[in-house]
Amino acid sequence: MGMKKFINDPNDLTKELLEGFAIACGDKIKIVSDKIVVRAEPKSPDKVALVTLGGAGHEPALSGFVGKGLLDASVVGDIFAAPGGPKVFEALKMFNRPAGILFIVLNHAGDVLNGNLAMKMADKEGIKYKMILTHEDIAPGADAPAEDRRGLVGCCPLYKIAGAAAEAGKSLEEVFAIAERFNNNMATLAVAMTTATHPSSGQAIFNLADDEMEIGMGQHGEAGTGPCKIMTADKTAEAMLSRLLPAIKAKQGDELMVLLNGSGATTLMELYILMRGVKKVVDAKGMKLAAPVVGEWLTVQEMAGFQMFVAKLDAELLKYWKAPADSPALTVC
Repeated sequence: MGMKKFINDPNDLTKELLEGFAIACGDKIKIVSDKIVVRAEPKSPDKVALVTLGGAGHEPALSGFVGKGLLDASVVGDIFAAPGGPKVFEALKMFNRPAGILFIVLNHAGDVLNGNLAMKMADKEGIKYKMILTHEDIAPGADAPAEDRRGLVGCCPLYKIAGAAAEAGKSLEEVFAIAERFNNNMATLAVAMTTATHPSSGQAIFNLADDEMEIGMGQHGEAGTGPCKIMTADKTAEAMLSRLLPAIKAKQGDELMVLLNGSGATTLMELYILMRGVKKVVDAKGMKLAAPVVGEWLTVQEMAGFQMFVAKLDAELLKYWKAPADSPALTVC
């Protein structure tokens, strides 16, 4: 079956989705310089700013996490494509301040390439920043080099924790250390059941048989560990946690965050049933599910599947996770 989407000219996708985003969420965000999403009410300039970049098509990520206690700016590329380095540098220059910038980059080739270009330009301007690279996908193996592991939905809870630390007035060095501690104790696996179509071309991103699923799939349809027969919710939760928990060296007594991120076409019914399976495994291992989260945070158009994210939490990280925030995609009172 061909693509079925409510769009106009495919060449105007990013422009029009950002216009609609600004109409719907104008009390929280605004669009400046075409593709830079910023807070409607800016943070005090004496506090660390958080800036990220990434392609459109994964809504609400990444720009849905711009807001109080979260990101200060998200630089938007075209569908599934990183924004250019000069546009990213423009955002870094826009938020240049004595407190500095935490620049958060997901480990994808285009994001890294353009992030590096923007940082070279920022260095010439003397802009104060620290870069953190998210690389929590363990599909290539938990011990694979960081450069081989993709950044998946883990960027979103990292925005929340680092954003809360920045909002609390922590220095750039302190915000970076808190974010990096979280970054080094998180892991994600994705599973897909059906493909998505690329909204610009109408082409299917990948193909799976009707009775198959694939664990380890990337958020743009990159191959995982190979297809297998569809499993029940409980068996799927067990299979994924059997790899994720050892990856973060989780042990009895640890407090965990588990985020089930729907990829676009998986229902809340399914995700809640999966969370039930997660809790059974976590309880059996003597761990505590301190932050269970279910929802669509980083999607892949109409792909059926989900990303399972796990992280170890200490008291400070849990405090920042629970701190107030207000953005289009996440509000914590």
